[in-house]
Amino acid sequence: FQIETISAKMLDYYVERSDAVIIDLGLLQKGHVRNAVNIPYHELEEYLEKKQEQKYQFPGDKILILYCDRGGASMQAARSLARAGCRTRSVIGGFA
Repeated sequence: FQIETISAKMLDYYVERSDAVIIDLGLLQKGHVRNAVNIPYHELEEYLEKKQEQKYQFPGDKILILYCDRGGASMQAARSLARAGCRTRSVIGGFA
């Protein structure tokens, strides 16, 4: 899957949009973006692999904007969510 990437500065564009959900994949919430939802990467991957419960619900009409500390985890998560039918964007370079 080809994932669209955005810069960290572009997050401001999505913060107030009603058609976007910003997801922080970090374990700690340092540098947390306003209005972002914190879902640690390992929890998201476990959910997508097992699909045991509906712990997370990702609305199909929203763009999921994912970020992490370096950018690798957000890209992987964006690919996994795209395979599951979600519209995604990954913040390139992360928020180190």
